Amino acid sequence: MEKIGIFCSASENIDKMYFESACRIGEWIGQTGKTLIYGGANLGLMECVARAVKENGGKVIGVVPAKLEEKGSVSTCLDEVIHTHNLSDRKDIMTEKSDILVALPGGVGTFDEIFHVIAAASIGYHQKKVVFYNEYGFYDELLKALKTLEDKGFARQPFSTYYEITNTLEELKEKIN
Repeated sequence: MEKIGIFCSASENIDKMYFESACRIGEWIGQTGKTLIYGGANLGLMECVARAVKENGGKVIGVVPAKLEEKGSVSTCLDEVIHTHNLSDRKDIMTEKSDILVALPGGVGTFDEIFHVIAAASIGYHQKKVVFYNEYGFYDELLKALKTLEDKGFARQPFSTYYEITNTLEELKEKIN
């Protein structure tokens, strides 16, 4: 898989361990000559992973909604910019253009992206899965919530049909290769 879509935080106010993880992932993507497809922001883990990819020889594609441009929050690491009207367009384009989609730690925007991919897969728009990068147990509670929904009958089939979980960079590399 050559085109890796990454959903992640745009916050600067998170523990540095998440930045270190994002940097290691970006370094690996760049060193293996793969392409990063992400939201194009110059903030938080988004900028961290993009800069690491770029500095290590990879290609960086930013899928940039108009509001991000208006705020002057577009990364300078981009090799290619895909302009979108809004966040919905961004999610659709990232899903379409990525071979695999990886969720690094993030907030409500990242959750929105994850659920967008899962919901679209559940009704047959595509067959791509989200890979939860669950280092430090970041997604443990969300995964428990999904299990609760299944147990209560709110899933036609197990949600795990639409996602995979990795806990280390080595596990992530195995899923991507």
